[in-house]
Amino acid sequence: MVCNRLDELSNRCQAKCQTKPIPRVNDALYHSLKEHYPIKHNTVNPHVSFVLMLLLGIMALGQVATLQAATKKRPNILFIAIDDLRPELGCYGNSYVKSPHIDQLARDGITFTQAHCQSAVCNPSRASLLTGMRPDTIKVWDLQDQLRLKKPDVVTLPQYFMQNGYHSVGLGKIYHNIIPDEASWSVPKLFIKGFPFDPDAVYRHSSNVAWLDQRKKEITAQGKQDKYIDQFGQWYLKATATEIVDQPDNAYYDGAQTDLAVKKLAEFKKMDKPFFFAVGYYRPHLPFNAPQKYWDMYQRKDIPLATNPFVPRDSPIMAINNLRELRGYTDFKTIARPEQRQVDQAQARRLKHGYLACVSYIDAQVGRLLAELDTLGLRDNTIVILWGDHGWKLGEHGSWCKMTNYEIDTRAPLIISTPKTMGKQIQCDKLVEFVDVYPTLCDLAQLRIPSDLEGVSLVPLISQPSRPWKQAVFSQFLREGIWKAPDGQEYMGYAIRTNRYRYVAWMNWKTKKMVAYELYDHQTDPQENTNIAARPEQANVIKKLAAQLKAGWQAATPVK
Repeated sequence: MVCNRLDELSNRCQAKCQTKPIPRVNDALYHSLKEHYPIKHNTVNPHVSFVLMLLLGIMALGQVATLQAATKKRPNILFIAIDDLRPELGCYGNSYVKSPHIDQLARDGITFTQAHCQSAVCNPSRASLLTGMRPDTIKVWDLQDQLRLKKPDVVTLPQYFMQNGYHSVGLGKIYHNIIPDEASWSVPKLFIKGFPFDPDAVYRHSSNVAWLDQRKKEITAQGKQDKYIDQFGQWYLKATATEIVDQPDNAYYDGAQTDLAVKKLAEFKKMDKPFFFAVGYYRPHLPFNAPQKYWDMYQRKDIPLATNPFVPRDSPIMAINNLRELRGYTDFKTIARPEQRQVDQAQARRLKHGYLACVSYIDAQVGRLLAELDTLGLRDNTIVILWGDHGWKLGEHGSWCKMTNYEIDTRAPLIISTPKTMGKQIQCDKLVEFVDVYPTLCDLAQLRIPSDLEGVSLVPLISQPSRPWKQAVFSQFLREGIWKAPDGQEYMGYAIRTNRYRYVAWMNWKTKKMVAYELYDHQTDPQENTNIAARPEQANVIKKLAAQLKAGWQAATPVK
């Protein structure tokens, strides 16, 4: 009917305009309109009449307006990443941890108690989550691998939202600190003046500042300063592993970036498009530097220490990390490897005290973000997701930091709050993975889920948290370079976690041969203290899990 009427109007107008044809509509617009409003080729003169152009223009404007309205109604995304945050929070059942603001977010959303990262170190974990692809697919396995060099055309999560009409902004640590991804953002990634490009090691205590000043003089005298001065002209040096100062939150980067984040939220409110705002916090990553008021929240003598401060019994030589990360700080340079000797109790209490202080410091910053959403009236149309990039050892297995395939390293917090989950306090104990975040946010924002993603949307679990779900989740860790095993060899460990078991197969990275195995039964050994892979009675279990590991994630997806 519409096309016939347009044909009629076109013919009439052209009969009156034989001597002076009207210029043709812009080619791109013309073909775009023809695609949406098909007109028979033999009835349309290439010099479209003014009336036809006007009618088509009106219809096109109506369609554009409809698309703009649909985009504007899409939910905002506040994407909160927290470095080295393990699921030791009030909302995860740890009452001695002071995390009231994250706990409130959990009460207003769904808390996944069995969320696992794909690799327990920041660069591959973050690259995997932000692409929805697994480390072997994107070939990002360690701290040096650059995503865009390995997979140049990949469309990241914030980039995909940007392509679908979102204003995408990144602040803080989203990707690995030294490998940001500019293609992900609508504007250049935000930084804070006066802080280093990588602001994880910032010191304010007078003794540390004096030590760093002396160290800078020594380095300059040796002519090696270029190695330690970044693109902002700022020094990057590490001093002690902990620091207590009586200064405001913004003395450190995380507080300062929250000041900026709050201002940005006010700016986003005035925009005519939804936002994808990624805010990445550095604490509780080492060094454990936080204002004194957060240290004062805890009595050191009352802090519970790990109940399994020993390497898992019968575990292979490459299974535990080498504490290289902790030895990067002046007060822990000489500590032994986990299989040699434990960190003494006084040091252990100081480290855990510092970790908890930093957790509470970040919790306060999260509280400021959430409060600002409420103040601006944005919460009713904003999805908030909070995640830690992997777990972290605080003396468990006689070790510290991350970089293993154990549960304590792969399991991390994942909380999602939507306008529809406010006050529902949903808990889900199903096995989920960080590659599931990308499709989940697409699903919640009603965007098409890209077909090349290697995770699944978690939206069905929000309405039915107890429904059948994945049979297993998968993680891996590469021990290479300075992280290699005590025998000097490099290994890749592949782990599968089912509802009952964790099975790890270790491959010699050079020869590609499987050389060692681990098996832990969570029914009898939830802390993974004893490797039972070599026991004859576990042969059938090993056979089944090895087959599941080989079949991979595709075979473990939820039954529809």
